[in-house]
This record gives sequence, C-alpha cells and structure tokens, in this order.
Amino acid sequence: MKKITVYCGSNKGRNAAYTEGARVLAQEMIKRNLDLVYGAGNVGLMGVIADAILEAGRNVYGIIPQKLVDIEVAHQGCTELTVVETMRDRKWLMAEKGDGFIAMPGGIGTFEELFEIMTLNQLAYIRKPLALYNVNGYYDKLIAFLDHSVKEGFLHQAQLNLLIISDDPVKLLDKMTSFEPQHIDKWEIK
Repeated sequence: MKKITVYCGSNKGRNAAYTEGARVLAQEMIKRNLDLVYGAGNVGLMGVIADAILEAGRNVYGIIPQKLVDIEVAHQGCTELTVVETMRDRKWLMAEKGDGFIAMPGGIGTFEELFEIMTLNQLAYIRKPLALYNVNGYYDKLIAFLDHSVKEGFLHQAQLNLLIISDDPVKLLDKMTSFEPQHIDKWEIK
C-alpha cells in the first residue's frame, strides 16, 4: 500500500475526539510513508487530515467536483488537485487511485462511500482493504446494524468479516497491510 483513500466528514463533529482521531491517523500514515487520497475539502475532518499529511511533506491527492470548487471548499494546498464534473466521477477516481480505504467519522457522503466500496469489493470490481475507523465509538450502532443484517440473511458474515474495524490506527493499518481478498458467493446465504 502506498496511497490510502480516506473518507471523512466535511464537519469536525461535536466531540474533539474526532479531530484528534484524524490527527492520530495522519501521524500513523506518515510513519508508514503513506500518501492520502481524499475528497479535497479544506473543511472539517477532511481539512484536518490533509493539513497534517501535508505538514509532514507527504503527498495529498485531492479529487473534487467543480460544484464544490465553486463554493470555495477545495483545499488549494493539495499536492495534486483533480477537478471532476460529478460526485460519481469523484468517487470512482478515489476508488481507483487508492490502494486501500478508511472510513472515518462522517455524514451521509461518508456512509455512501463506505457502502459503495463494500459493494465493489463484494462484486469483485475491486479487491482492496476497507477499514472502519471507529473513533469514539462513532460507528457502534452501524456495526450493530450490519450484524443484524447478517442475522436476517441479507449480508454474508464472510463479507462483513472483510470490513476491518478498529479505533486504533496502528491495528487498522496493520490489518489493511495483511489483507487478503476473498471470493464470497454473494448469492447463497444460508
């Protein structure tokens, strides 16, 4: 892994733990000489992680639709800033450019990105590690819902097992580094 695509909030959230979590993740990525691929925002957790990576001299690849550039939320300090037409273009380019994915706390956009990568992995369009950075227990209820989905027969336990979950960036990145893609027959849930 050389580049990690990080999905996260364009807000910082109400708890300072989220901002601190972004900084801690950035420091661990820096230690491992990993570059950042992200949605190119200069606001919220997006700005926090990008600033930390840039301050350390690592590369930051920002991908943003023109509409968001127009409202001045594009981070102009990115090593490489790619402006695309649509959110769909942005998501696909972020998926292509990263060697693995981390979903930090965020809102509906982050949820969409998380589930899209889960789906792309499930259908073997990509075979890359996906991690949920569960800062301050932010994703506890989502994890419980995913467990519920397995129990109800709509999600394979094996598919859920491919989602790396931790509140510790060291463990998260260690598991991502040792990730082995697996074929799961999506159509047969017992």
